[in-house]
Amino acid sequence: MQWKRITAVAATVMLAAVACGSPSSNSGSNNTGGGNVGGAQEKATDATAKGPAKPIEGAKSGGTITVLSDVTPDTFDPTDIYYVDGNQIGKLMYRALTQYKLDEKTGKPVLVPDLAEDLGTPSEDGLTWTFKLKQGIKYMDGTPVKAADYAYSIKRSFAHDLFSSGPTYQLQFFKDGGKYKGPYTQGGENYAGVETPDESTLIIHLDKKFNDLPYYAAFPMFTPIPQAKDTKKNYEQKPMATGPYQVESYTAGSQLKLTKNPNWDPNTDPVRYQYPDKFDFKFAQDTIKVQRQVLASAGPDASALNYSNLDVSLYPELKDPSQLVKGPGPCTITWPMDTRKIPIEVRKLIVKSFPFDSWRKVSGQAPDSSFPASTILPPAVPGYEKYELPGMNGLGKGAEDPAVAAEVKAELEKLGKSGFELSWYFSNDDPIATQVNQLRTQVYEKAGFKVKATGVPKAKIRTLTGDQNAPVNMGKTPAGWCSDWPSGTSWFPVLFKSDAIELGNSIGQLQDKALDAEIDRVADLDPNAQLKEWSKIDKKIMQDHLPLVPLYYSASAFPVGKNIGHAVNDMTQGMPEFTSLYLKQP
Repeated sequence: MQWKRITAVAATVMLAAVACGSPSSNSGSNNTGGGNVGGAQEKATDATAKGPAKPIEGAKSGGTITVLSDVTPDTFDPTDIYYVDGNQIGKLMYRALTQYKLDEKTGKPVLVPDLAEDLGTPSEDGLTWTFKLKQGIKYMDGTPVKAADYAYSIKRSFAHDLFSSGPTYQLQFFKDGGKYKGPYTQGGENYAGVETPDESTLIIHLDKKFNDLPYYAAFPMFTPIPQAKDTKKNYEQKPMATGPYQVESYTAGSQLKLTKNPNWDPNTDPVRYQYPDKFDFKFAQDTIKVQRQVLASAGPDASALNYSNLDVSLYPELKDPSQLVKGPGPCTITWPMDTRKIPIEVRKLIVKSFPFDSWRKVSGQAPDSSFPASTILPPAVPGYEKYELPGMNGLGKGAEDPAVAAEVKAELEKLGKSGFELSWYFSNDDPIATQVNQLRTQVYEKAGFKVKATGVPKAKIRTLTGDQNAPVNMGKTPAGWCSDWPSGTSWFPVLFKSDAIELGNSIGQLQDKALDAEIDRVADLDPNAQLKEWSKIDKKIMQDHLPLVPLYYSASAFPVGKNIGHAVNDMTQGMPEFTSLYLKQP
């Protein structure tokens, strides 16, 4: 799969790209990024959940909510959506086979049926899944949703030459996933991986077991799409909405306006609401300016929000704590090391030298949105268990301490690696990235390393760091990861197996067949049985391979206007839960 990127700007400015589908943690004071909220050894599902969603106490209907965003989603085509903001905004327009409902007391996500009647039924060998489909569902124009529309949307997702940004688990797990190229090719209307024997049944065939398929089925790519309405790359301009809102107008890179979908049926939807009359998303805004507007909440700005984490410089202007929405999120941010190019004993010295404390200050980390990390999985993902290997807790001066620098220098000399070259790219037109680069360069040179830091424009950084075989040995992307769904299955198989290099999302470029086999063994277990096993894999990778420097668990801390009601964090995305927002005074 392609990696997902978190959307907060300041927190990740020194990182080129981070994993989705995938910001976020709570206001706890420990170092686990809200470990008291996440990390439960369980997966929550409710196959019996029905619509309508329980009304939100005190919620009012009417008005327009404005979202002032400093970042710009790359697409709103449901097949191509993979950034966390695209996913979250997409829930307003698209319903999928399944979806997450946030527990009203704990905020934890519960997987429930959405357009399916159930969470799917696997065959005895696990290679066939059957989903029963809800009947009477309509698109925004009143036309009925047909079973064939679900099959078509799945077929469409294999046209990865056209929709190159979308998730790719179907290419790995679905029948003939490595061969089928989508419905636009000759003979593409015939695909053995999906069938609809009647209007109430969708059957998906797999090449290998995929126990987490019901979680994957919550992605927008599982929304129905009628073939006759498919305009390929232009589809996002007027997509066939099944959610509570529809596109009024969309100007790519600038603005998205949504109005109510008159044919959305709340009685079939256990998750969503339709309180505001409209949503007005304005993209590519100045971060500091719009966050300051939201905090001031003057006039229409009281009905606005921004979904990036509050810039650390604006904390003194936060007078009302209720205007900062905080909560755990699904991401761990790292600094990857190419294990093919750097020996593990040297990798240990790289971690030992890292100036965590100064890096946090220079990179602008805020206490509510960045928690020092020691593991691969973040606390909000089931399967997380806290552990700390020596010197790896995301804290400390590293080689800024003269004693540590001397120790590292001596160890490099003992290993015969004095002057070992560390190389990476950085954005030379970004002031924070430049400051971070200066810090790292000074510290590592002090510790006896040679540094080759190549400055490139921000416009090129993702392309260069995204090359798994780039001529550098540090900082390739993904520079971290966010869960595609709440499970280690959306982490370890796609990041640390040998084939992750070819797929373009390897952290550390590991090539270990024994590790591949162990990851496959755990992925083949029942989803609940996987949980404790993933925590063991987590620790094993860090102990035996050390492919990354763990930096922090990202957390939500985004500003909302004073007129915004029911502003809550969705820990599956580290984003506002848009579908339950309302205006206190419409």
